[in-house]
Amino acid sequence: MSIATLILGQSGTGKSTSLRNLNPADVLLIQAIKKPLPFRSKDWQPLTKDGGNVYVCDAAAKICQVIEKTQKQIIVIDDFQYIMANEFMRRTAERGFDKFTDIGKAAWDIFNAASAAADGKRIYILSHTEQSESGVTKLKTIGKMLDEKITLEGMVTICLRTSVTNGVYEFSTQNNGSDTVKSPIGLFESERIDNDLAAVDAAIVEYYGLA
Repeated sequence: MSIATLILGQSGTGKSTSLRNLNPADVLLIQAIKKPLPFRSKDWQPLTKDGGNVYVCDAAAKICQVIEKTQKQIIVIDDFQYIMANEFMRRTAERGFDKFTDIGKAAWDIFNAASAAADGKRIYILSHTEQSESGVTKLKTIGKMLDEKITLEGMVTICLRTSVTNGVYEFSTQNNGSDTVKSPIGLFESERIDNDLAAVDAAIVEYYGLA
C-alpha cells in the first residue's frame, strides 16, 4: 500500500520549506517549476543516470512513469498546480474545451499513480490553494472539470494545510469547516503541527506500519 498525502497552502507559507529535514537520499523531488529550494540544499542535486534526486518535469505521463519506476521510498511533487497551469498556458491559442479535459485527465492520472505506487511508498503532493464559490479553501485547479466531476482531495486520506501565525509556520491537520483538510483519527496529536515533512512522514510510517 502506498500513501498519498496533500500539502496545501499559498506561496510562502512553508510547503517547500517543510522538506528541510528529509534525508535527500530517501527522496525523489519532482519540481513542476525549476527553482532553488528555500533552505540549504547542497545534497539536493539534479537527477541523472549516476544519481541525484531532483527531477524537473511538468509532463503528467512522465511523472506517472517516474512514480512507478523510482526506487525512492518518498516522492514529493512540488508546485503541483503548475502541472495544470503550464499545460493551459501552452495551449492558450486552442479553442474549445478539449484542453480542459486533457488537463483534468492529467491531474487525475497523477493522483491515481500516487495511489497505485509500490507498497510502502509515500507520495507528497504540494500545491497552492484557491477559494471556491461557496467559500471553501481547496486545491487550486484549472477549469471546471476537476471541480465538478472530480474532487482531488477525495482521492487521498490525508490533506494538510499550511498555517502561519506570528511567524510560526505549521500544518493544520483537522478540517475547520471551510477547507478540505483531513487526517485519520490518531495520526497526529494536535490540530496544529510543525511544518516538518520528515515528522509527518515518520508519523505516517508508524501509523500504517510501513517500516
